[in-house]
This record gives sequence, C-alpha cells and structure tokens, in this order.
Amino acid sequence: MNSISRQEIGKGIYFNTIKDNRFKTMKLSVSIIVPLNEDDASVNALLAGVLTRSTKDYPDFTILSKKLSQLYGANLAGIVRKMGDNQVLTFSISGIDDKYAFEGDVVSQQMSELLCSVLFRPKLNGNAFCEEEINQEKRQLSDMIDSEFNDKRAYANNRFTEFMCQGEPFACSRLGTKEAVEEVTGEDLYTAWKKLLIAGNIEIFFIGESDSENAKNIFEKNFKKNRRTPFLLENSVCGEVKKLKEKREIMELSQSKMIMGFRTSVASPSEDTMAMRVAIALLGGTAHSKLFNNVREKLSLCYYCSARYTRIKGIVHIESGVEKENIEKAKDAILKEIEDMKNGNITDFEIEATKLSMCNDFITICDHTAGLESWYLSQLMDGELDSVEEACRKVNAVTKEQIMEMASKLHFDTIYTLESK
Repeated sequence: MNSISRQEIGKGIYFNTIKDNRFKTMKLSVSIIVPLNEDDASVNALLAGVLTRSTKDYPDFTILSKKLSQLYGANLAGIVRKMGDNQVLTFSISGIDDKYAFEGDVVSQQMSELLCSVLFRPKLNGNAFCEEEINQEKRQLSDMIDSEFNDKRAYANNRFTEFMCQGEPFACSRLGTKEAVEEVTGEDLYTAWKKLLIAGNIEIFFIGESDSENAKNIFEKNFKKNRRTPFLLENSVCGEVKKLKEKREIMELSQSKMIMGFRTSVASPSEDTMAMRVAIALLGGTAHSKLFNNVREKLSLCYYCSARYTRIKGIVHIESGVEKENIEKAKDAILKEIEDMKNGNITDFEIEATKLSMCNDFITICDHTAGLESWYLSQLMDGELDSVEEACRKVNAVTKEQIMEMASKLHFDTIYTLESK
C-alpha cells in the first residue's frame, strides 16, 4: 500500500509525497489547475510546451538536453489535461532515484532545481517570451489539434462534448483552437505565465523512495516569491434533462460514429460515485460488459461499443462505431440494455467480473510512477484521497440493488452521429 503525505507549503500550494520502493526511478511534477475557458485555453496549452523548451539557465534545447543527460537521462515534459471544468497544466521530470545514483549525487535536488528553473526562470525577451520558441511550439500544437480532427473517433467525441455541454466550460477543448493558437503573442504568454504562478491552484507530487525534504524546501522557497490569490475552482453538475438533443454530421468516412450522452445527478464527491462507476463498467466498460457481449457480439450492430463515466461532471457517454443503416437499431439495443439493468437483469457473474476487472485496472494504473501521480491527482480533483486498496474495497462493497438504482439515474440527454456520405 502506498503511503501519501500532504502538506500545504503556500497559499493554494500542496506538496504531496508518495513513498514507494517498487521503482528504481522517481517522478516530480507540478500541476497548475485553473478554470477552463475559451479565452485562456490556447495560450495556456501553448505555454505548457514553450516552458519546457528552454529556460534562462538553459537557454536552448541543446543545453537543456545536455543537462537532462547529466541527470542520468532524466525526462522533462509538459502536458495539458481537462479535468471537469478545469484545465490542468502538468510539468514533470522523471529520472533515477537517489538510492541508485553515484555516491553523493542527490538527483532529486537537482531535478527539483531544474523544474523550478522551468517554472520560475523562463527564457524571456523583456516582458515577452521569445518568438522563435513560440513559433516552433505553435506548429507542434497545431499539429496536435489537426491529429484530433484526423482521428474521427476523437473528433466525434470532441464535437459531441461541445454540443452536449454547450454553454459550460466543459465544452471547451483542452488545447483551444488553431485560430486562437495562431493569434498568441509573446506578451500574451508572459501575462498567462504570471497569472498561473499567482492564481493557479498548485499540486506538487514527489513519487519515489528517497527523502523529499530537499525538494519540498526548494519549491517552498521559489513559490514564496509570489503573492498569491488562487482561483476558486468549481465544477457545474446538471442532472436534469428537459428535452433530447440531436445532432447529425455528414463526412467522408468508412465507419459512422454514434455517441449517446446521459446526465446524472451523481458526481464526485457524492457517496454514490463508486456505485455509478461499477454500474457503467458493467454496462460498457469491460470485456464482460453488456454492450460488448450483447450489442457488439450477439447482435453484431457495432464495431465497438463502450460506456464511460466522467465522474467529476456526472456525465455518461456511450460511443459506438456503426454502419449507417444500423444506427437506429444500435441506439434501441443500447437503451434496452440500460432498461434491463434498471429491472435487475444482471447476473452474479457480470457483477463479480466487473468488480475484478475494475480492481485489476486500478492496480495496473499504479504500477508506474506516472500512473500513481495521475491516480492521486484525479482523487484530489474528486475531493477524496483514496488509495488503490481503499478504492477496491469500495468497489467490492457495491450491491446489485445499488447498480439497479444507478441505472435508473441515467437520463438520456444527447445523441450525436457522425455519418458516412
């Protein structure tokens, strides 16, 4: 069982230490959490890339790469995530644990200092970021946005979310838009960078076997230089459905996509959240699920058919790849499976197989440092701090009656289809 300690080292800044002796590596990450909105999404996403290209101390990518090589081949990365109505920028560095370094090398301290160099001492041109760095990162970010358009499954999911959650922050893309990316200037990035340090909610993770005290002191010292007024983070949850929304798009495709969206009133940190997770996994989240076995295998109506529960928003969506002529049949078959669950048409085998699969997934996620960081960050966003073992206990405590009750809380809100010509 992983032990985690959590300390507040500044206003809205928390240092989380996860001790684990299974790995020869360690991971340090700083996640900056801000409200998601159309105005800031693109500039923040661009900033995540620009900051990890160079710093004032390491002014070009070659010098920065050389420093990482000296740290036993450490890896530096910046990623952008969407978690509910919030955008999360995570800057991380991973490398060898102090225990396995040459005698006298305190790698964790050097990695912490490098990460602080990235966050607090970027390469600037006055009160602006350097245009050369920005332009290179703009091309990469635009390519990432294009790749989501070219992947029609990802495109359909993005369009579905925009349509179902229109008017909510959750409708925004984590990367923003290509048009907004192109308009970002060096001054815009500088303003956004200052805002992140002053107003972002900060979660720092130290994962490994070594002592984290040096790292904690380094981050505490650097963050003290800023007077902070952190954002108030919120997540809107709407379980009410007034009218079924339908949207249809036509595109040159080999396979049509259908996504059905359901609203529930069950969202983190509700005590019913785990029961809903089990219910949705049983419906369409495992190889033993009803959608996989009945709609895909027995009826052969879909190439794939799965359900996902965004617990921070209380939203369930069921996505499938179908032939155009099978869209209505697949929709009816999916709704029938939900109705069967409401009526208790659930076998003991389905329940036990689902629970076993979920617990196995939880354990597998935490088999590496990146998975541990992702696990506990999502727990914190949920307003909880459950270990994998605690989560598995909650899974196994869910009853058939609770699963039936959760199925009755699915309210059909949206159907989106991306159809072939």
